[in-house]
Amino acid sequence: MDGEPVLLSGGNPQIAKGDGDAVVQSYIAAMPGWKRAVGQRLDAIIADAVPGVRKAVRWNTPFYGAPARDGEPEGWFLAFHCITRYVKVNFFRGASLDPMPPVASKQADVRYFHVHEDDVLDEALFADWVRQASALPGTRY
Repeated sequence: MDGEPVLLSGGNPQIAKGDGDAVVQSYIAAMPGWKRAVGQRLDAIIADAVPGVRKAVRWNTPFYGAPARDGEPEGWFLAFHCITRYVKVNFFRGASLDPMPPVASKQADVRYFHVHEDDVLDEALFADWVRQASALPGTRY
């Protein structure tokens, strides 16, 4: 990539679609300011909570999926991206998590979790949500 990545609305990095850890790390490296550290921590917790997690970038957003079962990918359970004042974590089946992530969506199954600049991330709760979400049927986007 030549020069700095373009930042889209809200500071979300414009990263080409791709599969694997390298493209997700490119996205995280391009996250502006304090959001980069949040992206690094979220990615590390997800990778630790779900050994063998699949990673990709779609629509300028990192996606995470459970490891393939019986040779077939299970779809995606989580994505995150930059919004002006926070990093938005999307649990595609978040309404099935216990406790549910706090932010509702227009889609009944989806729940969000927002990380703001000065928030202290409850890493144990986030890791628990990630483990629960990775065990549910994935979403095909």
